[in-house]
Formats: sequence, C-alpha cells, structure tokens
Amino acid sequence: MSGYFELVDAPDGGYRIRLLDGTGTLMAVSVTFPTKRAAVAGVARAREIAGTGLIRDNCSDAVRRPAERHTKPARKSAGTGSARPSSVLSPGRSKAER
Repeated sequence: MSGYFELVDAPDGGYRIRLLDGTGTLMAVSVTFPTKRAAVAGVARAREIAGTGLIRDNCSDAVRRPAERHTKPARKSAGTGSARPSSVLSPGRSKAER
C-alpha cells in the first residue's frame, strides 16, 4: 500500500506536510515550514528518516533497561568507516554481511 505526502497551507501562514496512507488515512502532520521549498526539503528529510529511523519507545508503559556501561570506544565497521550499530542496518542483510 503506497502512501503520499501533501503540501497544505498552515493555519498561521507557511506550509505543512501531511502524510497519508494508500487509503487516504492521515498518518502524520509536520511542523510549519516558512516556504514551499522548505516543505519539499522536509519531505526529502522525512523519506530519509522513515527509511532508516529506529523506534524510540517513550511511552509510560515502556520497558526500561539499565544503561549499558561502555569502557571501550565503539568499533568502526570494516570497510565503511562507520560506527553504526547493527540495529540500524536493513533487516534484509545476513549476519555475515553486517
């Protein structure tokens, strides 16, 4: 089911982005952007975040784990120069590719 973004006028001036699913159900509304150009850049940013963003559970019923203590600096991944945690990698990759 493919969704879409809509640019709409904000009540107090400027523009907002609305994210709708394939049936037209409203899923999210953005902050107010001062220009259409900024709103379009916001769509690009939202696409990037949606494709790679993790879920943070800040609900009152969230299970809390004690903070982990790190005594060594994070190791960089071989070949990428990135210290991204494996949870950020796409779910389609095998452990050997991580």
